[in-house]
Amino acid sequence: MAAMPSKDSQISAHLAVRQDWLDSGREAALEPDLPIVDPHHHLIDRPESGRYLLPDLLADIGSGGHNIVATVYLEWLSMYRADGPVEMRPVGEIEFANGVAAMAASGGYGKTRVCAGIVGHADLTLGTPVKKVLEAMIVAGGGRFRGIRHIASMDADQGAWGATAVRPMGLLVDKKVREGFAQLAPLGLGFDAWVYHPQLGDVVELARAFPQTPICLNHVGGAIGLGRYKGKRDEVFADWSARIRELAACPNVQVKLGGLGMKMFGFDVHEGKKPPSSEQLATLWRPYIETCIAAFGPNRAMFESNFPVDKGSYGYGVYWNTCKRLAQGASAAEKADLFHNTASRFYRLGI
Repeated sequence: MAAMPSKDSQISAHLAVRQDWLDSGREAALEPDLPIVDPHHHLIDRPESGRYLLPDLLADIGSGGHNIVATVYLEWLSMYRADGPVEMRPVGEIEFANGVAAMAASGGYGKTRVCAGIVGHADLTLGTPVKKVLEAMIVAGGGRFRGIRHIASMDADQGAWGATAVRPMGLLVDKKVREGFAQLAPLGLGFDAWVYHPQLGDVVELARAFPQTPICLNHVGGAIGLGRYKGKRDEVFADWSARIRELAACPNVQVKLGGLGMKMFGFDVHEGKKPPSSEQLATLWRPYIETCIAAFGPNRAMFESNFPVDKGSYGYGVYWNTCKRLAQGASAAEKADLFHNTASRFYRLGI
């Protein structure tokens, strides 16, 4: 069995949130009525990494002025069961997220259907026996569980951006992992893939081997901007964009447009005296976002906040303004896909 990443390792690469700094760069919402599904956020409460729970997410949603109608929860090694079989402990995270979803669905916390879809973590290195874990998660999810993410991101230079989790290279092409992955589609479940750009070929192989399994590539495919890639943005972009086009040829794959506030992308917007504006971010991100949309099409691409991870670089409202600037040339139907419909379809939200 591959070593599970430590809880600490999931936090060390992420930037500290400075609320006063963020508050100095608030913006009025563009197109405030446009319905949005945020298909990628986390909730967390741990001494070593701070707290970001339902009230914190709702505060960000409320401060931005955007029309967030629903969200999708992504696994964060949070709220695992304290005991019982190790492989079953991640079921606790599904129970937690479903509880938050029930709170939001009551209507007592506003209109946003928080955690309307839930993506957990199950250890695919278990092989075929992971089916038992997945079945338990389906029950725990109360109709909201949509699939898993088994993070495979690994690079020799990842220490340059503070990532310390050690994972096997080629994890997604491992025979035992493939046996576990094969359990997803028969149960009606999908897979969120998080890798760095040199590993995108592994996702291509996975998608071709399992054409019936829906896969969503996280964070535009992780084009690294630090370590040995620092100062080589053009070279990295050429490699990354070619891999993105190859992956887009797999009809079962979709892409999330976000996560670019993470340290590993190397944009350094967190170093400014003031937080970046949506105009600044749109200029930095346009090549990546436009490449993904051109390759996948709006009906297979979805904007994602990746909060609170990206909150060290910009505010929630500024992020969605950035997306709206990037989508200014899109038709009404294309905007509906990018901000709402693609995510709703992929995660079967029914909204």
